[in-house]
Amino acid sequence: MTKEEVKTSLLNIISEIVPDEDVMNLEGNTSIRDQIDLDSMDFLDIIMEIRKKYQVEIPEEDYPELATMNSSVTYLEPLLVDK
Repeated sequence: MTKEEVKTSLLNIISEIVPDEDVMNLEGNTSIRDQIDLDSMDFLDIIMEIRKKYQVEIPEEDYPELATMNSSVTYLEPLLVDK
């Protein structure tokens, strides 16, 4: 997957988890949780959906890497390169 494909996939997953939020205008370097109403359970649901959809493991100590859209794409791109 390219960076753009990773971003699109992540936006789709987030919009499934929090369908009432407008995720298409998320700023890249600002915390996702600061931009939309996303609680810790929603965040875990996003991680679980990534795991289920792409069969990748994200260790709990790496969760901070998924704080912003840009850091999420940077973290996930190498994991999803062959997906």
